[in-house]
Amino acid sequence: MSVLRAIESTIEGLFEGVFGRAFRTHVQPVELARKLAKEMDEHRSVSVSRVYVPNEYTLYLSPSDREQFAAYEGSLVGELQEYLVEHARREGYALLTPPRVLLQSDEDLAMGEFGIATRVAQPEEQREAAPQAVPVPPAPAVAVPAPVPLVEPPAATMVYRPEVPLTADDGPPEEVVRERVTLTVDGRTIPVTTGKFVVGRSRECDVRVDDGNVSRRHFELVQDGPTTWVVADLGSTNGTEVNGRRVSGRKRLDDGDRITIGGTELVFGRSLR
Repeated sequence: MSVLRAIESTIEGLFEGVFGRAFRTHVQPVELARKLAKEMDEHRSVSVSRVYVPNEYTLYLSPSDREQFAAYEGSLVGELQEYLVEHARREGYALLTPPRVLLQSDEDLAMGEFGIATRVAQPEEQREAAPQAVPVPPAPAVAVPAPVPLVEPPAATMVYRPEVPLTADDGPPEEVVRERVTLTVDGRTIPVTTGKFVVGRSRECDVRVDDGNVSRRHFELVQDGPTTWVVADLGSTNGTEVNGRRVSGRKRLDDGDRITIGGTELVFGRSLR
């Protein structure tokens, strides 16, 4: 694995696992790293024998995106700076100082949007050692050039927006919204409205079955992915059958499957609205 890819994996690892779900609709750290490298590439300046690139990068984030990084901001900044160092080394770029990444909040940015401003900043020690300007009397017909600034003014901020607008809750996939799932028992057709639907003798169940051979919590329907439903026995006394066969663990259901518990039969149904 290349060093650059290893750094990308480290950045990803900082926010995956337990924390990964928090960034589902926000700016992704790896996306920030790649856009920073893109800005470095696009603002390079060719000198006599070297190619110089900016060494200061200001990341502008929406307040909600910035808040997501609050507990890990220091680690994130360090990894982004290391990523830029490795990218510059690989491309053979010259930097006046190690790259510096700054994070700023911008109220004008929406969730998932971010901006990047770059500039070439001189080292602090060079600023302190810079000689004082000495007045030079004007000479006839000779133009005196203006002093060269020690710090390059920042370039225009580049704003990146997601290709598909992100919202706090994109909702379930389209095929789930359009599908109608039901259980039919004793002539009643009952819509299944949640991803876990419990059937049993207890009044607390989503579907109550008045059958002495049915356990209080007999089985449940579980949505296992956008388009898959399964039946799972909940440790019932008399077990659960699907189309006459005993269920062990989970069993995938298709439209029209017959579920038998005790002396009661239920029919699983799926149809488009």
